[in-house]
Amino acid sequence: MHFVYVLYSLKDHRLYKGSTSNIQKRLIRHNSGGSTSTAKRKPFVLVHIEQFENKSDSLKRENFLKTLEGGAGLIKYLKSKNILDDDNKLNIMG
Repeated sequence: MHFVYVLYSLKDHRLYKGSTSNIQKRLIRHNSGGSTSTAKRKPFVLVHIEQFENKSDSLKRENFLKTLEGGAGLIKYLKSKNILDDDNKLNIMG
């Protein structure tokens, strides 16, 4: 199994999208500063996961979510689930 995941940075209030075969290991790596692309943006919380049968499909989805159209759709979805508030910040009120 492969996964697309979305992290929310508690530092800069922005989303990070990635793909992996091991969500727990990847989240630990991001939060420990082991990933150069996110080291200065930690800590992160996991806000969304999608599961795929193969790596190719997960990479296609990750790349789409990184486009303007895909990113806008993701934000709309996260707002509809009350994960993000109207200011695109983590909705701690639920």
